[in-house]
Amino acid sequence: MSKPALHSKAPAFSAPVTGGDYKPGSTVSLKDLRGKPVVLYFYPKDDTPGCTKQACALRDAWAGVKKKAHLFGVSTDSIKSHDKFITKHELPFPLIADEDHAIAEAYDTWVEKSMYGRKYMGIERSTFVIDVEGKIAAILEKVKPEEHLAQLQEQL
Repeated sequence: MSKPALHSKAPAFSAPVTGGDYKPGSTVSLKDLRGKPVVLYFYPKDDTPGCTKQACALRDAWAGVKKKAHLFGVSTDSIKSHDKFITKHELPFPLIADEDHAIAEAYDTWVEKSMYGRKYMGIERSTFVIDVEGKIAAILEKVKPEEHLAQLQEQL
């Protein structure tokens, strides 16, 4: 698979979501979010140092971000894991549980990674901004947690 191209139609999805205005057990679909830009930020794992830093930066800038776009964090963690992460760090935005990594695969963020010489599949930290027509307006690849917010704000 290759990453969706800029200005191409964003891959559709429907997945379990929790947090923000969504009750646990809710489902969110891209088609339901038209009318306002959508930000999908893919991150490797709930409550790990880099992912926590990234999520907390978004939390701290939430008032400005939510005026401009729907924002969703996406990882392969479960709804239960997401709920703990949201509660522990008081995250005001929803998280999508992509347990079968179908969304990550559609956006080509499910990649082979390597740590300490061991190869495994996981999410590459990436963010997609989708415009009101459902097209990819911006792609931030291999983002660093501490730089993510500033890069995202430039795109909104």
